[in-house]
Amino acid sequence: MTYYPPQAPTPPPQPPHRGPGPLRTLALTLGAVTLAALVGVAFLVSGLNKAPVNRALAPQGSGSGSSSASSSLQSMNAQAVAGKVSPGLVDINTTLGYQNGQAAGTGMVLTSSGEVLTNNHVVEGATSISVTDVGNGKTYTAKVVGYDRTEDVAVLQLDNASGLETIKTGDSGSVKVGDAIVGLGNAGGNGGVPSVAPGTVSALDQDITASDESSGSSEQLKGLIEVNANIQSGDSGGALANTSGQVIGMNTAASTGYSLGPRRGAGRGSTGGTGFAIPINQALQIANQIESGTGTDTVHIGSSAFLGVSVSDGQQGALIQQTVSGGAAEQAGLTAGDTLNAINGKTVDSATTLTELMDTFHPGDKVTLSWTDQSGQQQSADVTLAQGPVG
Repeated sequence: MTYYPPQAPTPPPQPPHRGPGPLRTLALTLGAVTLAALVGVAFLVSGLNKAPVNRALAPQGSGSGSSSASSSLQSMNAQAVAGKVSPGLVDINTTLGYQNGQAAGTGMVLTSSGEVLTNNHVVEGATSISVTDVGNGKTYTAKVVGYDRTEDVAVLQLDNASGLETIKTGDSGSVKVGDAIVGLGNAGGNGGVPSVAPGTVSALDQDITASDESSGSSEQLKGLIEVNANIQSGDSGGALANTSGQVIGMNTAASTGYSLGPRRGAGRGSTGGTGFAIPINQALQIANQIESGTGTDTVHIGSSAFLGVSVSDGQQGALIQQTVSGGAAEQAGLTAGDTLNAINGKTVDSATTLTELMDTFHPGDKVTLSWTDQSGQQQSADVTLAQGPVG
C-alpha cells in the first residue's frame, strides 16, 4: 500500500502519546489504534477517547439477517476460547514517521518461524514495525512481505523468530448466522492479555466502503462476516474464533456503538457495537498469494514506492495538497495546487486511482509524471521512486 504522507517528518519535542490505532467503522474508525495526530494537514486520525475518524465505512447490503442466539452465548465459555487462541496472537506497534505518531493493532501467527497475518491498514504508513508475541512475550522487529489493499490483508515476517505458537483455523465457509463467536485482539493498543469480546454472527456476505482521509482514496471490502460483538480500536488484525477455538475470521471493522477505552482481559459483553471480519478462508487465500512472491494488480510484494504527496480528488486528477521535502514529486517540480494527471501515461483521475497505480511500483522504479500546474500549463518530468512507508 502506498502512503502519501502530509509532510516531511519533524521530530516532536517529546515522544508522541500512544493510543490504539484506527478501527474501521460506519462513520467510525479503522482497526488499528492511532496513537498521535497527523501533522499539518486538515484531516484527523482517531486517537484513544476521540471520535474523529480516518476511515469511514458504509454497509452496502447482501446481509442474511440477524440473531441474538442468547442460548449459544450462555453455553459458551469465552475465556476458554481465549485460552486456546491467545498464544497465537501478536500485538503490532508501528511508528508512523511521516505523521510523527504511532499506532497499534493485532496479528495472527501463521507459522512457527514468524509469518504473521494482519490487516493492511494496521501497518499502513509505517516506517518501522515492532511485534510482541503473546505466546512467548518476546518482541521482534518485522518487515512487510506483501499486502493487498483491496482486500485489507497484509503478511509480516518477524526477524529471527522460531518456535512460535500458531493459530488454529476453521472453515469460514461453514459459518452460519446465530453462531457464537469470540473476538480477540489488542483493544486499546496497550498490549498484554488480549481483550475478549463474545457475541454472535448476525449476518454474512456483507459489503462496506472504507475511505482513507490520509490519501483521499477509498476501497470496498466484500463478503465480510458481521457480528454483534464489541470489537474495538486495536482489535484489527485479530481473531474471530468459534466455540472450538478455531479462527474463522480476521477482525477489520466496527460500527459506532463501541467504546475506544481499553478493557483488558475480561469479556466485554455481547452488546455495544457491530463488528466486521474478513472470512479466514478468504484472508488465507490472499496470504498464500503474497507468500508465493507473485505480485498482481492488487497484490504488492515487498517494499512500497514513495512519491511524497498528500492528495485529494480534483476535477481532472489528483489535486496536490502538499509535497514532502526531497520526495520524488517535489524533485519533479510538483507543488501544492497542481493536479497530477498521469504516471507513465496511465491516467490518474482520482486519489484512489493514484493509490492503485502506486501499488504497482517498487523503490528504484523510474516513472514519468504528468501534471497540470496552477496556471493550467501541462508539465512532465521523469523521477526515480524511493522507498517509503508501508502502503
